[in-house]
Amino acid sequence: MEKRVCEMDLTTAMEEAKLACSYFFNNRFEEARALMRPWAHKSMYHGLGYGTFMYLQAIMTFDPKDIEIAIEALKKSVEVCNRYRRKNTLGESLGKMVKKVDYNSFTKEEIHAELCYAECLLLRAVLTFMEDETLISFLKGGMKIRACYQSYKECWYILEGRDWSNDTDKMHFESGVRMGVGAFNLMISQLPQKILKLLEFVGFSGNRLLGLTELERGFYLEGSLRRVLCALILLGYHLIATYVLGTSEGDLEMAQVILDDHLKLYPNGAWFLFFAARLEYVKGNFDLAIAKYKFSLHSQDEWQQFHHLCYWELMWCCIMSAQFKDAENYADKLLQESKWSKATYAYQKACCMCMRMDELSPAEKQELSDIMRSIPGLKQRIAGKSLPVEKFAVKKSARFFAQGESLTLSALELIYAWNGFKILAKKYENVEKIFVIIEREMRKLESIKVDNRSEYFWDDYLLAHLVKGSCLAYMNSPLQAEECFKFIVNNEKKIKEDTYLVPNALLELGLILLRANDLEQSRIILEHAKNNYKSYSLESRLHFRIHATLNKIHSIQKGTSQSEGLTPLDAYPSISRSPSPCVSKASTATSNGTGTHLSEQQSVANNL
Repeated sequence: MEKRVCEMDLTTAMEEAKLACSYFFNNRFEEARALMRPWAHKSMYHGLGYGTFMYLQAIMTFDPKDIEIAIEALKKSVEVCNRYRRKNTLGESLGKMVKKVDYNSFTKEEIHAELCYAECLLLRAVLTFMEDETLISFLKGGMKIRACYQSYKECWYILEGRDWSNDTDKMHFESGVRMGVGAFNLMISQLPQKILKLLEFVGFSGNRLLGLTELERGFYLEGSLRRVLCALILLGYHLIATYVLGTSEGDLEMAQVILDDHLKLYPNGAWFLFFAARLEYVKGNFDLAIAKYKFSLHSQDEWQQFHHLCYWELMWCCIMSAQFKDAENYADKLLQESKWSKATYAYQKACCMCMRMDELSPAEKQELSDIMRSIPGLKQRIAGKSLPVEKFAVKKSARFFAQGESLTLSALELIYAWNGFKILAKKYENVEKIFVIIEREMRKLESIKVDNRSEYFWDDYLLAHLVKGSCLAYMNSPLQAEECFKFIVNNEKKIKEDTYLVPNALLELGLILLRANDLEQSRIILEHAKNNYKSYSLESRLHFRIHATLNKIHSIQKGTSQSEGLTPLDAYPSISRSPSPCVSKASTATSNGTGTHLSEQQSVANNL
């Protein structure tokens, strides 16, 4: 057996990893990497830290070279972790089946190696999907996720079954376990039903409320190594994922608690300034959000890819507030500088120009035509597949030329595709501004004589009804909104190309019924939309939204809270809204003396 020797002791390694996190979230990105790099091939925490920083750079740039560097860094980190992980003999492996494992016999290095190994595998799996274009890469990635999943499960039992003599050791380990268990449950619970069934078949399951609870507990472990990562995941979920993929609201109160806490630690940190701006955005305070995004943008110059993230958000603030010229400028910045999806950026710029068609000069109209013509050539393939948003952009660019170099309400169609009407609805004046634009366009369409209508007239007219109905639903006019959506469904056969309009109209009808507390009829309509419409634009996005709504209906019918109807959390104590060291102490006052309730242990085990 290889002798495991490292000149860097574990305590020092964790302290340096914590310092590197502090550097990173204070915009000292290169210093963070430089602190981790020299020991990355010997120390598990240095390897994990360096690999994580390379991973973040790779997902921000989508540059194949950055992805390759990150994969290599994480591969070496996994090798380091494996050198320190517990090596069970055949007898020990067989003994696990018949008797309880003595986790007190594990060294500190062995338990932390297991935790770091799980984190590395998760990041490595995501990069595998990004790097390769074959089915084999997906199978390899899936195997890594399963190994990671099993490793987190082992870490949970270590946390429960070990007698902890050092509170600091336990705190750092516990924060990592709660982050991993929480992130897994949260991620899996958001997937559409057809994917969930496959994952559950191979041993995965997810409970959203359990995931959020574990992440909050990790966040309340003040001073712990992975506390900041728990905070970021929670902010990402409450301020981004719920609005892009779901139909529910994020917990803005919890987001504010996290931001108040971390902006004291990192007052000029680009990441938390970004989320502070995002909080204003989802509240519908677009002007304030723009100011805060610019503050985040100008807080650092070292990481240019982060600027692109801010440009993206600034573009959406401008689209949502009908500042289409400014939105066009931000889309152009992304098109010129970012490598993520040039087809998407080009189409977004073109959509904003289409909204100003009456104002465009001849030169600008030629530019618009050139941009639309370039979009098919900009489409890329990631993990063997084209991005759905790029396929949508290519289809719409062809449509632009097919109907005389024009598109109807193209930027508002983007708002709908990105689930933006829920955010518009936060302020009546915001949704009213968009409603006026829609009404004006509908009058233009209705003024076209029947003989002069293009073959896409009904596609355009029904799109106008979809976005009009979405406005009315949030303007306290549910009956008028319902009329718009039913009009789309009743005229389905007149659609030439935009078949996505009908299942989306059915979703909106289901949401109106849900708000009226007609749960069963809502469920029937949503199931119909899910099961009877296939191969339309942005199908997976609609399935995410339908899945989230059906979960909500199920939980209401079962009398549970906002979980997916799963009930292993009944024994959980309530979580305080204010960060306090007392939280972790309260949770340790249990009968088994291991740090959490036995019922909680069983709940998490069931969901692992």
